[in-house]
Amino acid sequence: MKDLLQFQLSPEEAVNDTAIRQMIKSKLSWTRNTDFYYKWVRRSIDARKPNIRINCSFEVVDSELEFTQLEPFEERNVVSAPPVHIVGSGPAGLFAALRCIEKGLKPIILERGKDVRTRRRDLAKLNRDMELNTESNYCFGEGGAGTYSDGKLYTRSKKRGDIKRALELFVHFGADPDILVDAHPHIGTNKLPQIIVAMREKIISCGGEVHFNAKLVDFEINKNAISRLILEDGREMECQHVILATGHSARDIFYLLNDKGLKLEAKGFALGVRIEHSQELIDQIQYHGRLNDEYLPPASYSLVTQANDHGVYSFCMCPGGIVAPCATGEGEVVTNGWSPSKRNNPYSNSGIVVSVLPEDLGDPNDPFVCLNFQKAVEQKCWEAAGKTQRVPAQRLMDFINNRVSKDLPQTSYKPGLVSVNLNEVLPSLISDSLRKGFMDFGRKMKGFLTNEAVLHAPESRTSSPVLIPRNEKFMHPELVGLYPCGEGAGYAGGIISAAIDGMKIVDEISEELGSEV
Repeated sequence: MKDLLQFQLSPEEAVNDTAIRQMIKSKLSWTRNTDFYYKWVRRSIDARKPNIRINCSFEVVDSELEFTQLEPFEERNVVSAPPVHIVGSGPAGLFAALRCIEKGLKPIILERGKDVRTRRRDLAKLNRDMELNTESNYCFGEGGAGTYSDGKLYTRSKKRGDIKRALELFVHFGADPDILVDAHPHIGTNKLPQIIVAMREKIISCGGEVHFNAKLVDFEINKNAISRLILEDGREMECQHVILATGHSARDIFYLLNDKGLKLEAKGFALGVRIEHSQELIDQIQYHGRLNDEYLPPASYSLVTQANDHGVYSFCMCPGGIVAPCATGEGEVVTNGWSPSKRNNPYSNSGIVVSVLPEDLGDPNDPFVCLNFQKAVEQKCWEAAGKTQRVPAQRLMDFINNRVSKDLPQTSYKPGLVSVNLNEVLPSLISDSLRKGFMDFGRKMKGFLTNEAVLHAPESRTSSPVLIPRNEKFMHPELVGLYPCGEGAGYAGGIISAAIDGMKIVDEISEELGSEV
């Protein structure tokens, strides 16, 4: 017997084995003397009404052997296999490398930054001393931006590919199996590093290669095909298949492609601020006054509206989280947010951003029109905060009422805040839409509008502002062997979608080579 059951329970019942078994027996009209086994398949919270419910989905079987099993990771010795060069070791690059091994190909990862543990020391210097390492920061280094930026594992699009397979690989390398169940799976910044290390060690043990401090600065073309990679330290590597998985902040790669005469396109993105409330307030709003409840996780929210014909929405919401400095270059300031696995910090933060299209900014045919806008905002914010990694900040109601905050409350942003009027720092396209958007969010979430909430600016690295085009075979239409991949190429919007994109490209390369066993 194998049944899939769906029903609702109270938060207290959803963690009680006896309550779960009683409900299953009721649903199955179970009268047999034999026992049964159950396993969570899906879990989500319905907090629309004060009577909060947990949406439950269970697989129920007679024998534990009948449970649906995870697809294992298929290890192969790829020391002598055809090589695939992968530029970048974020989720797109790492999952492309793992897929290479499963397909019998040899991945060679080139990462401009440092390994995940060494990288942590550079982040400490950034937070403590405002000392930015342009090659080792929250965006660059082993694991990419996701390693130290929360580890949320959900994607809005169900059409991107095999989400389940990507989650299973995370579990295989050490993630909590609950990520296969929760509607909004999350690993946590504190747990992701060891998972990334486990992936790297497996890639190497199977015969792949991982090179750190290996920054791509040039490449050679032979008969319209990529033929050689040139690294900053002078190393050169012959190549035939190159997966370009460099992330949304590797601006030098965009300029390199442009200098080579390869086509690029401007791509719409979103820009705004990162707002921080107390987590207790968000819990009170979302859980109808139910506070400090051991049966409910720290509450989150998802908000969207229209203002001035532009979308305004919450982005990368982090319950119990931290606002972090995420600049990658000198003369800029950038914010992002992350949460530890327990989401037990006293603050809640989220990006609140405005959709920006190339036609909003000038010549939509200029591939760098959105990138230049992004850079200009980041530089102006840096200047407004005293040309340091402090951020320009303002209390929420002061921003809406267009007045400088006389003081600022303590926040999670470690480098510190500088009180400014963000209406004078952000472009009017952004600030006007944000003010209207916040007013609408206040109507949707009673209590959201409070002067105890603080805006940190800017939230600007939501996605790539440049698109690297590719054809139906995932290859750049003007360069054989170059496969633009993941967020940096404009084809993903988070850890899972980037991972899936990397795997899909390797499947295409494998099919081309006929290498799959």
